[in-house]
Amino acid sequence: MFQPSPLPIDTLRSAAVALAARNVFIGTSSWKYPGWVGLLYDEQRYLHHGKFAESRFQRHCLEEYATVFRTVCLDAGYYQFPSPEYVAGLCAQVPEGFRFVTKVTDEITARTFPNLHRHGNKAGKPNPHFLDADLFRAAFLASWEKHRPKLGLMIFEFSHFHPRDFERGREFVERLDSFLAQLPTGWQYGVEVRNKSLLHPDYLAILAKHRVAHVLNNWTRMPPVAEQWEIPGIRTTDFTAARFLLRPGRTFEQGVELFSPYNATKDPYEEARTAAAAIIEHVVEKMSPQAAARPSFLFCNNRLEGNALFTLIAVIAKLRQSGIWEKLGLPPM
Repeated sequence: MFQPSPLPIDTLRSAAVALAARNVFIGTSSWKYPGWVGLLYDEQRYLHHGKFAESRFQRHCLEEYATVFRTVCLDAGYYQFPSPEYVAGLCAQVPEGFRFVTKVTDEITARTFPNLHRHGNKAGKPNPHFLDADLFRAAFLASWEKHRPKLGLMIFEFSHFHPRDFERGREFVERLDSFLAQLPTGWQYGVEVRNKSLLHPDYLAILAKHRVAHVLNNWTRMPPVAEQWEIPGIRTTDFTAARFLLRPGRTFEQGVELFSPYNATKDPYEEARTAAAAIIEHVVEKMSPQAAARPSFLFCNNRLEGNALFTLIAVIAKLRQSGIWEKLGLPPM
């Protein structure tokens, strides 16, 4: 088992700050992992009567996370619409300059509700609010309006479509085009798909038309990010978004079983690390700090290698060892 010890927090913080100054935000997918206590988190902050208090940790660890990183990918928005109170509570825990990236609620992006308990009597049924722009504005976007400076990117994540959802990929692209045309301007949007067949010039052209990013993603049935990055036209707008979630071929459930409690790297994935470093290099070289381009975002998930923190450290090491760090004019660490 490969596990650097201790985690070089100062290196991670310095890199996150330096890259954010160049309009590149790196972070993790979610943050509430007890397995990170002793790595990113100080256990003493969460003790109650001498014992680790899980509830205290869940409520307050974002504040400590934000002392190191300048962004996080928020998964909770996918499962229910965020209330204004919930958003305000999140934003109160992070400093100015921090950017949340959030997935949009599946009430907007599910063509058919999955057969999951949380969907109740809607499970397995068609979603009447699929790509409903009015509902998105009223139930999702409105909660973020007062906290606009701390919202970096909204991701419309479309789970794997089945033949019952769309007979032709073109039908999805047409619906997506109409939906994106109705969205308020001035916000950053990204689209993440889980069907390889959708990585088609027509899909990319629609994203480019609306200045929306294709969110590069490592996922079970998707080609790896390294392969997606080479697709002509994949850079659909003036910023980049990438999420390194799973090794292709591995399911989410397998990742949980293999890697929980996410306190160590158990399956190093060099291809993903190299791709992440290459994307960072490309974005920083292309965009100067004064450029008008919108911020770019790159996230790592615990279920990629076992621990997202160590994955990011490995990516930073690649940037430094190759000389790219100095070439890009980033400060020494």
